[in-house]
Amino acid sequence: MYNIVQATGGVCASEGFFADGISAGLKKDNALDMAFIYSDSECEIASVFTTNKMFAAPIKHFRAKGEFKTNFVLINSKNANAMTGKVGVDDIDEVLSNCSEMLNPIMSSTGVIGVRLPKEKIIKGMKLFDIKKKNPNNAAKAIMTTDSFSKEIALKVTLDDGSSFSIGAMAKGAGMINPAMATMLCFITTDAKVSKQEMQEILDEVTKTTFNAISVDGDTSTNDTVLLLSNSRSGAYDREAFKEALFKVMHFLALEIVRDGEGATKLVTYKITGAKNNADAEVVAKTLSDSLLVKTALFGEDPNWGRIASTVGASGVEAYEQMLKISFDNLCVYDRGRLNFDAEMEKKCAVVMSHKKFTISCDLGVGAGSFKAYGCDLGYEYVKINADYRT
Repeated sequence: MYNIVQATGGVCASEGFFADGISAGLKKDNALDMAFIYSDSECEIASVFTTNKMFAAPIKHFRAKGEFKTNFVLINSKNANAMTGKVGVDDIDEVLSNCSEMLNPIMSSTGVIGVRLPKEKIIKGMKLFDIKKKNPNNAAKAIMTTDSFSKEIALKVTLDDGSSFSIGAMAKGAGMINPAMATMLCFITTDAKVSKQEMQEILDEVTKTTFNAISVDGDTSTNDTVLLLSNSRSGAYDREAFKEALFKVMHFLALEIVRDGEGATKLVTYKITGAKNNADAEVVAKTLSDSLLVKTALFGEDPNWGRIASTVGASGVEAYEQMLKISFDNLCVYDRGRLNFDAEMEKKCAVVMSHKKFTISCDLGVGAGSFKAYGCDLGYEYVKINADYRT
């Protein structure tokens, strides 16, 4: 057995990790816009990246390295360094040449697509870094773009023998979020003594039910990145405990991203059961979380269950009118051909939809497959934010 408890310190919670955020002049009003993560010993790395074919220069640069270890990650906001071709990768090399004392330094970026990095500002800003500083709050704020709040978490895991390890993380993301990773950056640090192979296997598995299960607007970014770094400093490890703790960290951050969806007022869980298999359930859940008609009904707090039924039917999986069951929280509005949606039920469902969090459940009644996806509503503020994004 093992015990998992909340901890403090964000990405600095694990032994030997440091982080901070500074202003390099990339954002207006001297806002924090550049961060680093440093480990005083080398780290194994596991990673998951965007499925977008137009992936950004930092991902190209990372993949070109092959197998390697690192102890330093540089992160900038405001500029995605995407669609910048070979010069975008060359710019990363030039920037990172200024921290040559680090072991295989890597870079991650988020922001506007199609603009080259402001190298001079970034290189000048790096001189402000104190790599022995632990300020995870500033680091988490510095990587934000349209986020309205920073996102970080840390957990401590104590094993039966008394040994322990920690996992800390920070993430950014609020828009261009699609269930094929989200438009997001996530950096996870741990001092668990876990091998690169196991770390990658567990990260891949946990991503499926966390960052690959959320949607704000159905768009997939060029820069989506999850990096998991382990320096093994604690000497402690248990696969089951590590997997559960990593899931808790990533699930929390995934829901925080949806909760912070640009202009969002609702965090909705789409719980699909009774599908032919888990794959079909996943398709239905993600189709619902992506649907613009469903999202706008959520924003209007309109319990238009017909949009739910229509979207299930349009998902392409095996589903039948006489076997489908739809509920808003515990209120069943449609039960395998029987319509429960009268005036009184509509009022009750409207109350459910007025809450900041609720669940829409669909039982397809054809098998044992299940999956949960997470989404939000879509309203006027989303249009305003993205209409003015570059300015």
